Amino acid sequence: MTRISKRNVTLGVVIGSRAFFNGAPCRAAREETLAHLNRLGIAARILPFEATVNGAVQSIQDAKLYAAHFAEHRDEIDGLVICLPNFGDEIAVAELVSRARLNVPILLQASNDEVDKVDVHSRRDAFCGKLSVANNFYQYGVPYTETTSHSCDTGSAEFGSDLERFARVCRTVRGLSNARIGAIGARTGPFQTMRYSEKLLQAAGLTVVTADLSELIAAAGAIPDDDADLAAKLAAIKGYGTIPGHITEGQIAKQAKWSLAVNRWIAENECDASAIQCWRSLQDNFGCATCLTMSMMGEELMPSACEVDVMGAISMYALTLAAGAPSAILDWNNNYADEVDKCVCTHCGNYPKQFIGATPEVGELDVLGETIGRSKCFGAVKGKVQPGAMTYFRVSSDDRAGALKAYVGQGEFTDDPFPMDGGIAVTRVNRLRELLGFVARNGFEHHVAMVRGHHADVVNEAITRYLRWPIYHHDGHVEPTLVWTAR
Repeated sequence: MTRISKRNVTLGVVIGSRAFFNGAPCRAAREETLAHLNRLGIAARILPFEATVNGAVQSIQDAKLYAAHFAEHRDEIDGLVICLPNFGDEIAVAELVSRARLNVPILLQASNDEVDKVDVHSRRDAFCGKLSVANNFYQYGVPYTETTSHSCDTGSAEFGSDLERFARVCRTVRGLSNARIGAIGARTGPFQTMRYSEKLLQAAGLTVVTADLSELIAAAGAIPDDDADLAAKLAAIKGYGTIPGHITEGQIAKQAKWSLAVNRWIAENECDASAIQCWRSLQDNFGCATCLTMSMMGEELMPSACEVDVMGAISMYALTLAAGAPSAILDWNNNYADEVDKCVCTHCGNYPKQFIGATPEVGELDVLGETIGRSKCFGAVKGKVQPGAMTYFRVSSDDRAGALKAYVGQGEFTDDPFPMDGGIAVTRVNRLRELLGFVARNGFEHHVAMVRGHHADVVNEAITRYLRWPIYHHDGHVEPTLVWTAR
C-alpha cells in the first residue's frame, strides 16, 4: 500500500482557449506549467498537444476528449490545474469538469495582458474570462482555488508557488477524504475529553478501525526472539536516540516487540494514522510505554496520538499531509511567566525525532514512572522542540451540532528555557489568550496537533473549500460574504 502522505501528487492540466483569440499563448502556457510541475516533482496528466487545436480545450468535443482521458486516470489524479492564456471557453471548461466527475480540487489561473499588446490580434482578456469560468463553476456547484493574484503569468515564480501550495491542498483533501484511523485500546476512563463520534467521521469519509489493547499485547507477547523483523526493529530503536545506560536489553526488546505488533496491525488494517491507549494498562500488563512506537511511526509520516485521541490523530494527519513532514500531538499545558502570547506545550514523549530537531533521549515516562515504577515505563522520547515556525490545528466532532469543527493557525517555537521533563515546546502565538478563549468556549479539547513550518493557509483551504467543515482561522482574514434576508 502506497500511503497518501508519501505518494507524489498528480495533477490534470487543462489549457482553456476561445477560438477567435490568438492561440499562440496556449503552447507557452502548457510548457511553462508543465515545467513548474516537473521542477516541483508533481506528475501531470494531459493529452498530447496535437490532440486538440493549439493543445487547448475550446469546444464540447475537446471537453469530452479531456474528460474521458482524466476519467481513465481517476485513481491517480489529485487535482486539476486550469489555465486560461486567453478568455477561454467557459462552457467547454465547465462541461469538462462536469463530465469527468473527478470531485478533486481545482486551481483556476488566468494570464496577464501586456499593456502594449492589446490589439485585436494580441489581446488575451483572461482577466475577464476567469470570471466567466468562475460563474459557471458557481452554477455547477464546483468549488475551486484562487491563484494569489487574480491574473498572473504562467512562467512566473508566483504561479510556481501557487502550484506548490495547491499540490499540498490536493494531498490534504485526498488524504482526509478517505482516511482510515486505527484506534487501539479503550479511552482511559478519566479522559472524557477524548470522546468523539465515529458516525460523524464516517459521514465525512473517515473510517475508524478498532482493536482491543489486549489483542495487541497478546500479539506482541507472541513474537519470538528470533522473529525475522525483530532484529531490524531493535536496531532502529537503538539508533533512534540516546538510551540511558541503566535501561536493560530486556526493556528494549519488550519495546521492540510492542512496536512490531502495532506496526503489523496498522499495515494489515491499512491505517493512515492511529490513536493508542498509552497508559496505564500497557505498562501494567506488558511493561513498556508506547510513546516511542508513536514517535517512530510519526517519523515515517504515519501519525499516532496518545490517549486514544482519534480526533487528535486526524488533526496530526492533516498537518502531515499539508506539510509533508512529521507532526505531533501536544497539550496546551502551561503559562510562560507573564508572557501573554507565550505558553508551554508538552507531552510525555511521543514527538517524532524530526519534530524535535535534535537527537532525543529515549528513556522512561517520568510522571507515570514515579507512580508504578520506571522499569515498566521505558519508551518515552524526550527533548526540547527547537525554535522555528509552527502550524497548529485541531478538528473535533461536535455531537451537539451534528458536525465536525476545527481551528487552525500559526506561530513559532521559541528558544526560551523551561525546566520540565518530557517533550517540551515553548510556543508563541499572536493573540494567544483570544485563541484559548475560543478553544474553551467552543468545547475543543486540550490536545492540539502541531507541525514545523507555516501551512495554515493550506489546511484552511482544504477544510473550507473542499471538505466543508466549519473552521476558525486564527490568522486569516474574514472573506466578504453575502447575507441573505429572510422572505
